[in-house]
Parts: sequence; C-alpha cells; structure tokens
Amino acid sequence: MYDIIKLLFDICLFKKGPQDIPYSVNLLRALVVVNVIVGFLIVNIRTDWFHALLQSVIGVFLVGGFGWFALFVVGKLARFYQTACALIGTDAIIGFFALPGMATMMTGQGGLIVFLVMLGLIGWHWAIIAHVLRNALGQSLSFCLGMALLYLLGSYQVMSMLFPEIAGVE
Repeated sequence: MYDIIKLLFDICLFKKGPQDIPYSVNLLRALVVVNVIVGFLIVNIRTDWFHALLQSVIGVFLVGGFGWFALFVVGKLARFYQTACALIGTDAIIGFFALPGMATMMTGQGGLIVFLVMLGLIGWHWAIIAHVLRNALGQSLSFCLGMALLYLLGSYQVMSMLFPEIAGVE
C-alpha cells in the first residue's frame, strides 16, 4: 500500500500519470473506500453522519462518472481503471490535506491564512485533475484544464442542488 500512496503523491506532484498505476479492480475498490472515508470526515464536520456518508458516496460517483465519460468521448475506455484510480486516489489525498483547514474554518478560526491555504488546495486539485486527464486522454494541457474546471464547477453545482445545506440555501 505504501507504493500506491507514494505513486499517488507522485501524481499529485506531476511526476507520474495514471498510466503508472496498476490496472486493478481491487485497487479501485480500495481507493473508493478510502475516498469515501476521507469525504465522510470532511462533510461530517458540518452535517449528520447519514448525509455525510451519502455526500461522500455521491462525490465518488461524480469523480468516477466524469472520468468514464471523458474516456468514453475520446474512445479510450480501456484506461478507465487506471484513470479512475488516479482521480479518486488524488482526490482522497487532497481531501486529507483539506481536513484541518475545513475543521478550522468550521470553528470560525484561522481567518485569511486558512482561506488562502484552502484556495491553494482547490487550485492544486484543479491542476491534478487536468494532469491526469492530459495523460489519460492525450489532449493538450489547456484543454484538460478547461475540462477539469468544468468538472469542478459542475460537481459543486450538482452537490449544492442535491444538498442545499452545503450551499447555505436552506
């Protein structure tokens, strides 16, 4: 497992790509579980356990569905397991790094510094998604940055429509 975590960190640092991840359904399942746990911990800070679990599971489906759709459009579905592992695994790593910031912001502490760190994590996450897509789809970085931005904005929109309490629209 250490090798997989190191590999995911290398993807987050733009040193490797999804093609370096082993083709494994079991690895994808394990990363889905890890991502759901990390997502649950983040969302559970501000809501009850059931909604936190539901939002975490939907979040994983959004990431996986986006990866599947992008690969389907370009006709490279054979890369799905590796791409999904990269997207879901790096999402879990960024989420893990965001945990202290989210907890600090929810308690009303931290101020501008924590906000800027969280903004930096969002930007880093955007760049990681674009990096994974560029390697998986074989498209230009600017195209993949656009796709990643559309995914992030779309997923935030879907989650706020499904769970209005996230967006503060009760």
